[in-house]
Amino acid sequence: MTTFAWVAVVVVAVVALAAVAYFVGQRQKRSSHLRERFGPEYERVVSERDNRREAEEELRAREERLKELDIRPLPPETRDSYAARWTEVQERFVDAPMFAVTEADQLVTSVMAERGYPTEDFEQRLSDLSVRHASTLDHYRTAHEISGRAARKEASTEELRQAMVHYRALFEELLQETTRGR
Repeated sequence: MTTFAWVAVVVVAVVALAAVAYFVGQRQKRSSHLRERFGPEYERVVSERDNRREAEEELRAREERLKELDIRPLPPETRDSYAARWTEVQERFVDAPMFAVTEADQLVTSVMAERGYPTEDFEQRLSDLSVRHASTLDHYRTAHEISGRAARKEASTEELRQAMVHYRALFEELLQETTRGR
């Protein structure tokens, strides 16, 4: 082989290695972004899918879907009104814990709807919330699961109290969130 041929082979190999390194770096960068944005939800989705690429495609699709929605902050007077209603729900817990948990679920759903989140389907709510509220998503899942058991009269008062705590975590985050830089 001539010197020119060897140089060409080396150049092609270097370019190929650089391209591979670039694409691997980009993939790691995207994975890192998704891991940071979705927190524990990232690992949950990865564990539910056949492979990491499929899971990451789903998470990117969630981000794209959320961009299409008109998610907006609540005006201060609306936030204050919801906060007052939450206080009333919490006060009712003492006398009617099951009813209060149902009200808490409805209140969270109302705040979501007012903010612009679609609220018809629970799984879609989880998916939409995961983009901006991944850190409190497990709270919402747990509260919803307890609420379902409460409707069947299968939840203890302590579990109902826990549901209220879980609902409050998402409720407060939804109330305070603005649209800045998110």
